[in-house]
Amino acid sequence: MDPNNPGPEEYGHDGDGETPRQRPPRDPITPDFGHPTPALARTVQLVSGDFLLTVNPVDGSEIEVCPPGERPARPVKYTAAERAELARAARPPVPPGAAQPRLPLLERQEERERLVRLLARGRSVRLTGPAGSGRTALLDVVAEDCADLAPDGVVRLSGYRRTASDLLHDLFAAVHKAPLYRPERDELLQYVHEIGAVVVLDDLEFGGSGLDELLDATPECAFLLSATPDVPAPSADSRVEEVFLGGLDRAGGLELLERAAGRELTDDEANWAGDLWFESEGLPLRFMQAGALLRQRDRRRADEGAVDEFGVFESVPLDVPVDAPFGAEDENDVPLPSLAEAAAPAPLLAARLSASARDTLKFAVALGGEVPHQTHLPALVDDTHADAALAELVGCALVTPVGSHYRLAAGVLAQLEAAGYTTGAAEYVLKAAQHYAWWAGHPSVTPDRVSAEADAVLAALTALVPLSSPELSPTPEQGEPSSAVEDEENPAVRLARQAAPAFAAGLDWSAWERALRTGAEASRLAGEVGEQAYFHHELGILALCGGQLDRARTELEASIGLRGALADKRGTVAGRRALALVADRSGATPPGGRTAAGEEVPDARQEESASPPGGVRAGFGLPAPIGDTSTLVTYQAVAEPARKAGGVRNMVLGTRRNLVAAGAGAALAALLGTVVTLGMTSNNSDNTPSDDVRVGPSASQDANDGSLGADKADTGGSGGGSGGAAAPTPSSTGGVPSDGPTGTRGTTPSKSPTKPAPTSSTPKPSSSTPKPSSSTPKPPSSSTKPPSPTPTQTVTPTQTATPTDTPSTSDSASGPASSSAPATTTGSASAPASSTGSGTPSGSGSVI
Repeated sequence: MDPNNPGPEEYGHDGDGETPRQRPPRDPITPDFGHPTPALARTVQLVSGDFLLTVNPVDGSEIEVCPPGERPARPVKYTAAERAELARAARPPVPPGAAQPRLPLLERQEERERLVRLLARGRSVRLTGPAGSGRTALLDVVAEDCADLAPDGVVRLSGYRRTASDLLHDLFAAVHKAPLYRPERDELLQYVHEIGAVVVLDDLEFGGSGLDELLDATPECAFLLSATPDVPAPSADSRVEEVFLGGLDRAGGLELLERAAGRELTDDEANWAGDLWFESEGLPLRFMQAGALLRQRDRRRADEGAVDEFGVFESVPLDVPVDAPFGAEDENDVPLPSLAEAAAPAPLLAARLSASARDTLKFAVALGGEVPHQTHLPALVDDTHADAALAELVGCALVTPVGSHYRLAAGVLAQLEAAGYTTGAAEYVLKAAQHYAWWAGHPSVTPDRVSAEADAVLAALTALVPLSSPELSPTPEQGEPSSAVEDEENPAVRLARQAAPAFAAGLDWSAWERALRTGAEASRLAGEVGEQAYFHHELGILALCGGQLDRARTELEASIGLRGALADKRGTVAGRRALALVADRSGATPPGGRTAAGEEVPDARQEESASPPGGVRAGFGLPAPIGDTSTLVTYQAVAEPARKAGGVRNMVLGTRRNLVAAGAGAALAALLGTVVTLGMTSNNSDNTPSDDVRVGPSASQDANDGSLGADKADTGGSGGGSGGAAAPTPSSTGGVPSDGPTGTRGTTPSKSPTKPAPTSSTPKPSSSTPKPSSSTPKPPSSSTKPPSPTPTQTVTPTQTATPTDTPSTSDSASGPASSSAPATTTGSASAPASSTGSGTPSGSGSVI
């Protein structure tokens, strides 16, 4: 575990084909003065579902859709030998020193046989018992008995602070060989559905629906669950057998105490053990701790006898008889512990341990009961042989195995806190956090090792958060200036920054999320905005990998905002890329209508005003009076529900885009009128063009050649004039060129020339110059571009023209105006035929 001397190929750096880190030459005289070259940041690429995640501890992780070439192959299962090796590696470390004697399992044969029978039938069992009843020891022997029952063997898992989803991922990783791959939910369920194993799950912390989810996802597995009575029970439909594990009887307690003490009990000790059995209800843990008390008592008696035998103290007082040596009445000098001390033996046991073991207990109390790994104890305790302290704690039954590490046994934490072991807990937590921050960020430490120590690391991080405020920070040590402490990075933030990427690379995403949330809170209290932005970015990446798009968007937007305030360009770009991926998965447009690169999305803005497809009434959308049929557009292709009258404000006040388009159309009409007027007045001949105004020909829709030719003038009929031109029809006067063959939405182009309007309402052309119906000059009949066929429209003569400078957002006869062709104000629907010409200016529409 020494980061400076890793074993060959133990930490993934030897034999990988990469160039080793360059170290500066050491001076043999001053070896400690050389500063090694700082190592590069450790980045890891892994696949999560269909995402390729690059864990970047500097600027934040980057995520993208996994390319086809980066997709891992289908995971394969471990062989029996590989599963056995993984099981040994997952066990708690063996304490150094002499091997501890393994105590026999007393009075558990009936429960053992019943559990094996149920598991052999494929049934799941829940073993319930109080803390200290020996559930873990019973699980060990049952797991050995069931080694050959299932094709995938026996899988040992720990439910300590694990959810149902975490356990499914742990089960997948224990059976399948899939490095740096975390399947998504559907793939995970598919893989675990095919697992057939006996799953031994200790320290389960949930029940009910969570347990149902775990059991339903693994129908081919038989579970042996271990839980305390305070854990919620399984649901009634789960079909889980319940086995309760109680304490030992009096004879079993005395036998276990003798085996723990290593000798037979005296009469006084047997009576003392009987009182202990009555008080503890026969819990095996209490008898193991009582056996440790008897061993310590025997050791003290032996030490005192050794002092008297070898005569270490020769200067004996004169008033002491020579025939009464020191320690002669040793049984009275070292009495048995009282019943109160036997009921809470942790302080008495700790007082007789070595200094390293007592310091280890202080670290465990400061970390909420989590015992650091034995390889960290020499650095934490400042003793090169402090790793032997774990053997002392295990021998006294003060610690118990949990997963791959140790924690304080049931009731020990409360007993040590009452004995005053919380004194100086802030200094112990700070020292542990500084050590773990250096260790987790060291290049030689693999993410798997950091994940194995996740409970202790997170305990130190959680304990430091209340101290992250500058006012509550620990005081500097003696001899260290206060400025040196103030200039350093916040220890909680630094620990979270170093541990979170390691948890992510080690695929322990439950610990990753806890580290990120705790780090975000610590950075907020410490006022470190840049670090807070990093944690929010990582939380957004984690939520995106889990399919929580709304949470991912919220976290990423918060991160981008904080980094934008700090002008962090690289971090902002990483956040925008992830946010664009969130928008792509949710089918929404990124905030601000821009992509990750900053380009504006064309359809990002939402149109606030859109004209109704059936046209607009004459009164600005107000309902027309009864009997009044004066409307600009009278066609109605699709029946629309009655719209709520919004008044003049809803029709006139549109978006700024429509107002600008209307103004541009008015300016274009005025410009065209000016150009035409100049062209008409620039002719020096006496034949004034304005004196010979005729109705222009309309575009034909029935041309045989398919072209838009002009209809020939009709010399006969009522529509004759001095020029012989035919009277215009409504389809050739009020139309606006449409964008497609079918016209605008809700209109149908006419297949044949429209019949002329009644004689009473149609103005007759005359040879003289007609009087325009409005003050706006009209362009001549000649047009540079003939209009395209327009839908059939009916124009009423009673409607008068409105001033051309009035802005409007209504549609013309051609339907809703598009955003690319703004509407213009040109002319009136009631203009006489001689003043309208064959077409309107390009893109013009009617104005109400």
